[in-house]
Amino acid sequence: MTAKEAYLRLHLAILLAGGTGLFGRLISLSEVPQVWYRVVIAGLLLALILKYTGKIPTLARKETLQIGLCGALLAMHWVFFYGSIKASNVSVGVVCFATVGFYTAILEPLINRHKPSWREIGLSLLTLAGILLIFQLDARYRFGILLGMVSAILYALFSIFSKKVQHSTGQNSSTMLLYELLGGGIVLSAVLPAYIYFFPNLPFIPTGNDIWFLLLFCSVFTVGLFLLHFQALSQISAFTVNLSYNLEPVYSIIFAMILFGEARELGPSFWIGLSLIILSVGIQAFFSIKQNT
Repeated sequence: MTAKEAYLRLHLAILLAGGTGLFGRLISLSEVPQVWYRVVIAGLLLALILKYTGKIPTLARKETLQIGLCGALLAMHWVFFYGSIKASNVSVGVVCFATVGFYTAILEPLINRHKPSWREIGLSLLTLAGILLIFQLDARYRFGILLGMVSAILYALFSIFSKKVQHSTGQNSSTMLLYELLGGGIVLSAVLPAYIYFFPNLPFIPTGNDIWFLLLFCSVFTVGLFLLHFQALSQISAFTVNLSYNLEPVYSIIFAMILFGEARELGPSFWIGLSLIILSVGIQAFFSIKQNT
């Protein structure tokens, strides 16, 4: 796969990712059951696809544990992400998630034990400035903002460790996703009884439109999205992937405006912030492509 093909798949994944936040409003279930259904249904769908193509490998115990722990990070990121949306709105959740590039620029050098890139930190700060301009942090949404920031940190850790584990195990993107969904499903299944015990009045069984939204959510917007994501991540650095995902809140806000009427009045700060995000992504993409050619 060439660098240009990897970037095409990455930005298709980002477009789909821009629609995932909408399911936090479309699906009436609370965040833990919603994510539990997501990992279980998506895992079953992916297992059926891989079984049909004869591509389900049996991994060693150590590899299964490593990939499964990455899946636990992913599942907990989803719980906090959709918790942020339900505690505030789609715009708040996705804008907080966009700080993942900033956290990656700080955490990746610490985890991988190399010197930080001042260019990456500078681009992250440029992106962060754009995010703050797009959405000024309203005091009414403090709890939602807190959950969103935690979700961004968890996703930065997931992306860094997932890339590291994929390189060490040599597994392809579909195998990584299958065992990550398995790991996330096990962790959430362990958490779910306590959640139901402490919140017995919250709905757990999907009804009506929730069933159809869950199927769409788990297939196209989970399996399809993450296969594209992992294919791109195998060729592009975790920082570049996460920085590029800062376009996700732009798509999400536009989708939320159309469907839910969020953020109807967009002043000059929105367009200036959008320009800063696009500029930071474009600069990083330029340097990344240059390094791979």
